[in-house]
Amino acid sequence: MKFQDLLAYQKSFELAMQIFEMTKSFPKEEQYSVTSQIRRSSRSVAANISEAYRKRLYPKHFLSKLTDSDAENSETQTWLAFSQRCDYIKKERYTKLLKESEEVGKLINYMIRNPHKFGVKPIH
Repeated sequence: MKFQDLLAYQKSFELAMQIFEMTKSFPKEEQYSVTSQIRRSSRSVAANISEAYRKRLYPKHFLSKLTDSDAENSETQTWLAFSQRCDYIKKERYTKLLKESEEVGKLINYMIRNPHKFGVKPIH
């Protein structure tokens, strides 16, 4: 299995791409603030999942990278909330993207709770 086959990776990658497209319409004055931050955090979710999968021979590294991914996902949710409250996105879009992010979070936490299903060997 490749990391690209992981559902958590696929969904987080797609969410990051939606966010990238969405932020193209954000105000120019937000380029180095909200736009940059939400793009970085959303991309980091997928990047950390891929790194975790490659580190699966080392259980502590696997879990560390997944918790980093979960944290970046939470940060993305915060930036989505700012985007909505600043009227850069409509409430409906915010709700849709937040739901997708929550789904990604559930998938990440499934991986954290079930590392053996992803090729992680127990520590003896």
